[in-house]
Amino acid sequence: MINNLQMFGFEALWSPYYFLTICLVTALYFFIVGRWRGNFIGAVAVNRKTKAYFVISMVLLYICKGGPVDLLGHFMFSAHMTQMAIVYLVIPPLFILGIPPWLARSVIYVRGVKPIFKFFTQPLIALLLFNGLFSLYHIPLLFDVIKTDMMLHGIVSVVLFVAAFCMWWPLVNQLEEEQKLSSLKKLGYIFADGVLLTPACALIIFANHSLYATYTDSSAWVQALSLCVPPSMIASLGQLAPEMFNTLPPVEDQQLGGVIMKIIQEIVYGTVLGFIFFQWARKEREKDMYMPDFTEPQDIKPKEFPSTPPLN
Repeated sequence: MINNLQMFGFEALWSPYYFLTICLVTALYFFIVGRWRGNFIGAVAVNRKTKAYFVISMVLLYICKGGPVDLLGHFMFSAHMTQMAIVYLVIPPLFILGIPPWLARSVIYVRGVKPIFKFFTQPLIALLLFNGLFSLYHIPLLFDVIKTDMMLHGIVSVVLFVAAFCMWWPLVNQLEEEQKLSSLKKLGYIFADGVLLTPACALIIFANHSLYATYTDSSAWVQALSLCVPPSMIASLGQLAPEMFNTLPPVEDQQLGGVIMKIIQEIVYGTVLGFIFFQWARKEREKDMYMPDFTEPQDIKPKEFPSTPPLN
């Protein structure tokens, strides 16, 4: 498979422009949390763990959107769904954890940004927004239109990422004033998130025919491929078809994509669920340690009454 992809050239496989952009963003981050930190109110030193979260999110973003995974996603629906799962379910929480609280406050509390941010990160709105947009994206007619229009594809990708960011914010943000959900409510939030994502995955997994023309129709596929491969290169390669790069039949590849999406979702949500549960349990234990113990028996002395003189 990788050998077949080599024919599209280094630029299509590794996207040096995207790599340069990721490097610039990462360098800017390290300047902000390092040398330029003094320009921000309440700024403190950022630990290695926080920096590691940010770097990992950038590396994953490049692999999924600038590396071979992006090109492979035009040939295999299963690769596309793997890309979607990582970009919208794995990268946003890592990105949020990589932003120190003082930097987050400097961005989201800017006049004009704050009310919009507050609205879209309300738990119920964020939950419905992301899952609704994700489901709409996978409606076959809309999917094929988006995949064959470069500008529309770029806009939708950004909107979905912002929606995913808003969806993850109530769960993993580190700002004390932004803790809108208790630990118990966070558990319910994750459960609801998994339920809302299920219909889109079920539609893909249980369909008995190919849903998307961009993976079966040669003309639609070539048009979608032109989003990451120069049209002149496609023309120079002669007659191409999607089945040349996929060993699975379209329906099986489609079903595999739905299964991969659901598995990654369950792993990510299960990990976050476990972390929140044990964090909640630890807080409850600590709370019990500082509560006075009223269960131990106390020695109660009988009250002594003065003796009364005998009556004559």
